[in-house]
Amino acid sequence: MAFEMFRKRMEAEGLPELVIETFRHQYEQLVAGESGLMPESTLESVEDLPDLDTLPAELSRRGKESLSRCVMIKLNGGLGTSMGLDRAKSLLEIKDGMTFLDVIARHAVSADVRLVLMNSFSTQSDSIDALRHYPELADRQLDFLQHKVPKVRADDLQPLDWPMNRALEWNPPGHGDLYTALQTSGMLDALLAEGRDLAFVSNADNLGASIDARLVGYMVSSETEFLMEVADRTEADRKGGHLARSTDGGLVLREAAQCAEGDRESFQDIERHRYFNTNNIWLDLKALKRSLSERGQLLALPLIRNAKLADPRLPDSPRVFQLETAMGSAIGVLPGAGAIRVGRDRFAPVKTTDDLLAVRADANILTSDFRVAPHPDRKGRPTVVALDRKHYGHVDQLEARFPAGPPSLVDCDRFVVEGDAMFGADIRCVGDVLVRNKSDVQLQIKSGSVLGE
Repeated sequence: MAFEMFRKRMEAEGLPELVIETFRHQYEQLVAGESGLMPESTLESVEDLPDLDTLPAELSRRGKESLSRCVMIKLNGGLGTSMGLDRAKSLLEIKDGMTFLDVIARHAVSADVRLVLMNSFSTQSDSIDALRHYPELADRQLDFLQHKVPKVRADDLQPLDWPMNRALEWNPPGHGDLYTALQTSGMLDALLAEGRDLAFVSNADNLGASIDARLVGYMVSSETEFLMEVADRTEADRKGGHLARSTDGGLVLREAAQCAEGDRESFQDIERHRYFNTNNIWLDLKALKRSLSERGQLLALPLIRNAKLADPRLPDSPRVFQLETAMGSAIGVLPGAGAIRVGRDRFAPVKTTDDLLAVRADANILTSDFRVAPHPDRKGRPTVVALDRKHYGHVDQLEARFPAGPPSLVDCDRFVVEGDAMFGADIRCVGDVLVRNKSDVQLQIKSGSVLGE
């Protein structure tokens, strides 16, 4: 009977039966005491994987011949609240007067692939309006919506009741909702009817996630049904999820929320667990439809039980569980799944204003096929940007202190700002640059200054 309260709430919101049944499966796991944890004792490290850089050149030719079968799906549900934004993060200007969505749309047109967004209710209207500026895209269904699911009280496993803000009674179910949303929206069948049976899925804020003909060719020639792009973990990736093998030899994805406290050391061991998930995946949509049919439309992805506050701004609000799944965890569920090692250049997310300034500066360029790439003079070396969170953490703060745009960083290896500073125009940074202001009076950096010499 406990689940009936959730069912009534979800039905009242008009959620499809498949979403309700998927949530039921997860809720029953929670009630049964499932934590979603993956003990280290059940995992082995992943050693050799195919490498994008060593794929034969022939695959590029074959991939180009198969681009008409491709759809690029961008996960576009985020608002960018961590950077002080209140609308779709993908509408933020990033390069040469263009937004994320401008770059994504122009890359899709350049590559001659279909573009589809997985939006949330919060991002749908503005994002679709932005894409209507591209007539090459406008005559097709451009998006489908991710769902929402109820938060579960941690104390009694009942639905959260929060009259102060009813929206906080719900949470997004994680990117694993992709597979359910493709079905309930009709998008999966629509794409297959168009002859688009190869999907490249990635986050809208990952500027490294572009169509690569070699990967298309690899999917076609290897008949892989699910392919995850992974990259080498560095010290900066110790706390993020990683690829592993289960004791039966299959690949699995373990996220931080699925790691027991006693396994933290091994979870963060980048020598043992060498690869992280870029959240770039390739899907054979025909195979996905077949697998869903064989499983009664439920993939039953591994549960992620996230413990949160009902209202993050109120420390005394009830503890809740957000039941989620990860898109990449399908690697352990779908047959014919595999992973491929790619370079770090295919993982370039913009999560902070540090990332945003680096992208906007001249250390990165926009290529003719609308990919953001390091300036050739950088020879692949990234420019590290670290800005004072107090004064630069939000986009409006960043732009107020760089009113003439970012400084030149093409000759800069590290740009660090501590304290409040106002930057003029035509500033050039060389080598390692540290701007430090310990006073309460804003530091003025004059136009035309050269820093670091």
